[in-house]
Amino acid sequence: MPKLDGFAATRVIRQHDKYKKVSKIPIIALTANAMVSDKEKCFDVGMDGYLSKPVTKEVLSDKILELLKIR
Repeated sequence: MPKLDGFAATRVIRQHDKYKKVSKIPIIALTANAMVSDKEKCFDVGMDGYLSKPVTKEVLSDKILELLKIR
C-alpha cells in the first residue's frame, strides 16, 4: 500500500472513532510472511485472521465465513 502498511492500517481502523460506530470490522492479513512471529504481530495489532500466500479462493472464503460466524 502506498502510504500505510497493513499493520498501520489496522491500527487506524481499530483506534479511529468513526470506525468504532460500526460493529467490529473483520481484518484478515494476507501475507507472504509465514513465520510464527509475523502471525503474532498481526494479531497483536488487532487483525482477526491470518493467511499466508499463496491463498486459494476456497481458503479465503472459509476464513471470511468463519469471521462472520456463518460457519
